Amino acid sequence: MANGRRLRGISINVLIPNMITVAALCAGLTAIRFAQQDRWEAAAFAIAAAAFFDGLDGRMARLLKSSSKFGAELDSLSDVVSFGVAPAMVLYFWTMQGADPFGWGPVMLYAVCCALRLARFNTALEEAPPAWAANYFTGVPAPMAAGLVLFPLVMSFVTGSTFFSHPAVVALFLIGVSILMVSRIPTFAFKKGRVPARFVLPFLLGVGLVGAFLVNTPWATLAVFLGGYILSIPLAIRSFGKVRRRAEAGEFDEDDDIAAEDGSEAVDNEADSERK
Repeated sequence: MANGRRLRGISINVLIPNMITVAALCAGLTAIRFAQQDRWEAAAFAIAAAAFFDGLDGRMARLLKSSSKFGAELDSLSDVVSFGVAPAMVLYFWTMQGADPFGWGPVMLYAVCCALRLARFNTALEEAPPAWAANYFTGVPAPMAAGLVLFPLVMSFVTGSTFFSHPAVVALFLIGVSILMVSRIPTFAFKKGRVPARFVLPFLLGVGLVGAFLVNTPWATLAVFLGGYILSIPLAIRSFGKVRRRAEAGEFDEDDDIAAEDGSEAVDNEADSERK
């Protein structure tokens, strides 16, 4: 029987999520190659593509019922490369190498903090968060951290200013995002939000509008998105505090917009941003 299973092989459906993860890994590695060639827009786009693939593989794994420990470990390793090493190396080749020997320190710090964040997440998988906390991440997830740390590069595309390419500015982002990744600061997961029925049509129109801006002015649109995320962090801290106080007072309602359906699904949702 065992021989029969080996002869039949593995279904393509089982391999699809892992194929997407490998595509994310390849995109991250390609970003480093583009950076070596001074193709900065292509490097930033490659990391954005890696983030897209990373958000897709976990959903495909659940859709196809093909989640596996192998896929989870592969995804974590891919995230370290695509969202830890690749953005750091892009920034190093872009401007930080001009500040050596001091420029290498923030670059290493960012990559190490990304690895530490993913390791912390992996070890916490067995502990389902309380239902009231399911709409929040602990710290900034790795894909979003890659976007935030590349904010100066994106702004340089938009403005053409040399201010954003100054090593001091880039080092500030590298250090700041590194701290946010490994911190306990709550950030919005944007997974359990609900759109009221009367706002569904305007919401879809807004999505179409954003898509149009992405096609015509991709870097400016991305800069606005990243800036909005930065501004959302204080709001997330405040919102998290309110929800926690309600939960401690016994007033939490799992049917609220901010609530999750159950703790185990919260683990799966956070895995979409960091691993399957």
